[in-house]
Amino acid sequence: MDDDPVRPPAVLAAIWADTEEAGFGFYSDYKLGGLLRVLAASKPGGRLLEIGTGTGLATAWLLDGMDSAARLTSIEANGRWAAIAAHHLRHDPRLSLLDADAFSWFGGQPDGSYDLVFADAMPGKFDGFEALWRLVKPCGLYVIDDLMPRVDWPAGQEKRVAAVLANLDARRDAEVARLAWASDIAIAVKKPV
Repeated sequence: MDDDPVRPPAVLAAIWADTEEAGFGFYSDYKLGGLLRVLAASKPGGRLLEIGTGTGLATAWLLDGMDSAARLTSIEANGRWAAIAAHHLRHDPRLSLLDADAFSWFGGQPDGSYDLVFADAMPGKFDGFEALWRLVKPCGLYVIDDLMPRVDWPAGQEKRVAAVLANLDARRDAEVARLAWASDIAIAVKKPV
């Protein structure tokens, strides 16, 4: 079955070329991108948050799914990767690219601020989950990927992934689906209290 998206965002080829040239290896694949586009489209006028912009590959997919009233905040601490994303995506008025320490930034945001959160970096995925989870609106989505073992994982990463998934599964305020697909994905919906 060919389940790659058939229509990638127009800017994706240019971002991909710069990503490869820069040697960035932790990128979101087309399958995840297609899913992110669909999830973004399900939040018309929504506020979206991406932790770990990287070079902007997933960011481009999110923007491609968003309507004109939606807004995306994307945080990247590595200036080299953020510069690639900014070069290709800064013209989009729906996007705010931030160079910030995500842990500190989480603390300054009101509860229930975001309709969709894609945690594609350590903050909010493997560390500081509760600080990020409180930013998800009731009925909002929390998405993580890169749960499938990789040869370049640091020591202990398998235990960290297992702990994140166990935490999600045990939560009474979430419904969770695991997708053993693309880079292995988990999607949680925050249940209204």
